[in-house]
Amino acid sequence: MEACYDQQVVLITGCSEGGIGHALAREFAAEKCLVVATSRSLRSMSDLEQDPRFFPQELDVLSDESVQHVLSNVLERFGRIDILVNNAGVQCIGPLAEIPLPAFQHTFNTNVYGSMRLVQAVVPHMASRKKGKIVNIGSVSVLAPGPWSGVYTASKAALHALTDSLRMELRPFGIHVVNVVPGAIRSNIANSAIATYNEMPEWKIYKPFEAVIRARAYLSQISKATPADEFARKTVAAVLKKNPPSWFSYGHFSTPMAIMYHLPLFVKDFILRMAIKC
Repeated sequence: MEACYDQQVVLITGCSEGGIGHALAREFAAEKCLVVATSRSLRSMSDLEQDPRFFPQELDVLSDESVQHVLSNVLERFGRIDILVNNAGVQCIGPLAEIPLPAFQHTFNTNVYGSMRLVQAVVPHMASRKKGKIVNIGSVSVLAPGPWSGVYTASKAALHALTDSLRMELRPFGIHVVNVVPGAIRSNIANSAIATYNEMPEWKIYKPFEAVIRARAYLSQISKATPADEFARKTVAAVLKKNPPSWFSYGHFSTPMAIMYHLPLFVKDFILRMAIKC
């Protein structure tokens, strides 16, 4: 499989089946891109292995060696990377006063440092070509942080800030940087969030809140959540524009959360307490 000049090569992290990354991979492929779909295990995206539009790779965003190995494979196969999509991420649900610090660290290592590891790996290549796009997947929760998801929201807030700086720093090299901010998108994120939650120690002072804390993991998976393929279709169309937007937000809750961002704190706090029953 070789890349034609009219086909863009897109590297996406976190492409396990049932997630946003998997939907993005399929939509980029539908738009005639060659997609390097990555996840920690090839088995999690086995449906892509027999499709010539995809070049599946095992990638651990926590490992410098893994990142360099995949980039070498991609550049050897295609000669370039046109678009990087940093989608790999983990949830972390629980009260900030009791979540073990290793859980904090793992969330930031994946959501923040994992993304930056990929950025630092691809930028020299893109800068040498004076061309490229970097897409970081943030979160609408950053616009109105609420209880029980503070670690995840803080990691995405850090990624938002880094994305803003990158946008200005990389502009002289012809590299576009896009902050994609999903609303409530139907995916498997609740399952992974609960799996992580079940590994947490038993809460002490927050024991009476256990039911509402656990329920927070499912907040984005309400019945009105936007289907992942719809989100992917809108996002890919925005990213593939010659001059893509610096900020792109789509999905259920995205508009209300944008409004919440501008509200006084006491109003914002009241709304969130009622919505999340804190």
